[in-house]
Amino acid sequence: MVDKFVNSIAGRLSLREPQRQSLEILSRINEIGQFSKFSDLDSILAAIQSEYPNVTDFERDFPSLCFAIATGVGKTRLMGAFIAYLYLAKSYRHFFILAPNLTIYNKLITDFTPNTPKYVFKGISEFSIETPILVTGDNYESGVGIRNTFFESGVHINIFNISKINTEVRGGRSPKIKRLSEYIGESYFEYLAGLPDLVLLMDESHRYRASAGFRAINELKPILGLELTATPFIETARTPVYFKNVIYNYSLAKALDDGFVKEPAVVTQKNFNPSQFDPTQLERIKLEDGVRLHENTKIELKTYALQSNQKIVKPFVLIIARDTSHADDLQKLIESDTFFDSRYRGKTIQIHSGQQGEEKEEVVERLLAVEKSEELTEIVIHVNMLKEGWDVTNLYTIIPLRAANARTLVEQSIGRGLRLPYGRRTGVAAVDRLNIIAHDRFQEIVDEANRSDSPLRLRTLILDPGTDLEKAETFVIQSNIDEMLNGIDNPSNSVNKHNAQTLFSNEEDKKIAEVVYSIIKKNEDLPSSKQLLNSEIQARIAKETEEIYNLRNENLPGILNSSNVKLITQKVAEILIDKTIDIPRILIVPTSGNGIRFRKFVLDCSSVRLQPVERDVLIHALHSNQEEVVRFSGKKRNERRLEDFLVRGLIDFEDISYDDHADLLYDLAGQMVMCTDIVFAGHNPLTLLRSNVLYRF
Repeated sequence: MVDKFVNSIAGRLSLREPQRQSLEILSRINEIGQFSKFSDLDSILAAIQSEYPNVTDFERDFPSLCFAIATGVGKTRLMGAFIAYLYLAKSYRHFFILAPNLTIYNKLITDFTPNTPKYVFKGISEFSIETPILVTGDNYESGVGIRNTFFESGVHINIFNISKINTEVRGGRSPKIKRLSEYIGESYFEYLAGLPDLVLLMDESHRYRASAGFRAINELKPILGLELTATPFIETARTPVYFKNVIYNYSLAKALDDGFVKEPAVVTQKNFNPSQFDPTQLERIKLEDGVRLHENTKIELKTYALQSNQKIVKPFVLIIARDTSHADDLQKLIESDTFFDSRYRGKTIQIHSGQQGEEKEEVVERLLAVEKSEELTEIVIHVNMLKEGWDVTNLYTIIPLRAANARTLVEQSIGRGLRLPYGRRTGVAAVDRLNIIAHDRFQEIVDEANRSDSPLRLRTLILDPGTDLEKAETFVIQSNIDEMLNGIDNPSNSVNKHNAQTLFSNEEDKKIAEVVYSIIKKNEDLPSSKQLLNSEIQARIAKETEEIYNLRNENLPGILNSSNVKLITQKVAEILIDKTIDIPRILIVPTSGNGIRFRKFVLDCSSVRLQPVERDVLIHALHSNQEEVVRFSGKKRNERRLEDFLVRGLIDFEDISYDDHADLLYDLAGQMVMCTDIVFAGHNPLTLLRSNVLYRF
């Protein structure tokens, strides 16, 4: 039976299925194991191993379990769910979150701070009444994390960068956190180690396996450790060494199958031979193709947002440079007049360890705001800086320009761009896809992804430089009625801007007209638009308009001028009648007989000359080795007979009743197969057959 707290927290935090399963596991291990300072490690391990045999060793001096969850699924929110559960269900009040670097440290502080956009406890009412006290590496010396009495309530959440607890300073002295504090008569580290209910949460836990970090964590003496990482192994010169304490594994391949992350695709040109170009030329080609793809993605995102009434997402490009000198050269090229007419001047930044002072602050500020549509940055050049902890949803194109083996190149790159801007896949390929420009490494990456032990699931996108990625633009086309009632929201983007007339100039009148128009559009029971001239119908629309308008604007009844509303209703009705054409409702009924019948006939195949088509853009699914045209929206089906393939395709059309004419359809399909002298695989004579059959019918 699932713990009631699991159901409650999963619902209030809107947890995804892998997050919920992880929370259920935490609930279960708290049922089968008693965690305290005096717990017997061997007994707890045996109890957990009886239900989770993959856990063969805690690998630490305390019970520690690893939740291996793919990047982009939501590890930070899961940490919030863990804390909420352990507090509400088990009354644990002290938590210590460990970050592997400064970037993740700052991000965690933001996400655990109330009233921030990604606050992890949003929906947990108990934490709204009594907000958890946040103790960090920057404020712990003030004594904020110390309880004066044992009976103090509430939750204390400590967030520290690993360097704060394991770095020795000059002269061999201990870190500050381990030094004597005048507030408590011992060091804050000793205070934490003495707490009876301290739970340790380790973000990116693969970073805490080195000797210094390993010792420091053991010295904290938590009663339970919860590790989160997307890579539950340590890279060695020979082979990865996998963790022995993984209790739950949700791989990148599974996240791709379930649609929780973008679909990564490796991109090249059609018939591209990298050996024909020197390194400088090759680099320029990759940059130009990457930017063209970026421009295309920008249009696709804007169009999707406008059509689905979603926020507009501004995509950006990530370029991986070899070193700081290379990064400088790249920025100069991208912002030059010869590169897309200097379109990206002022929209390109670079980030690397050599930046200091005001320059670094400005770059970091722009980097943190890169998801905002009003922020100008569209290209980020980095040198080995952006790895774990930089979470953005609008990275769509990655251009790797430094040497690395295929596995490292892809794994370290795609993790930054897998997150979906809308939290789910949209069904629009360009909106759901992360592009990796790899003209010179294309086949190598494809081969790596096809290895049986590869965690990658990549698609391939093959570009035709002559036809693909031509510059496009999104146009928002309003109807003449919309423009006359409301004016043009974006005149530079309207096809009808030269012919626009605005019926109402007063803003209040426009709003009233908008309400009238929305009410009329809902009245589908009117036999014709001329019924809108009926005085009773106009009176009913005007009354409903007053009610809706007053409710929207929090007006008291009687404030709005009823005569004016009636006049606007009349004007809107007249313009609708003048500017619209009624679509008649037509029903065709046979005058005699039981329907239509068709006689069998011989198909005219004299025009059948099916040839292989030129495929400009292909998507190749590496996990199944199947190909499909990128613009194709249908589903592939495998049929035992060619006739079945053709008939199945014809069933999808309503022109011919399969139930009544199955024999005829199979006879015609057989004729088509017999008169086709090409290899069928990869070609589709269905369209020709359908047109031929319908013509004869």
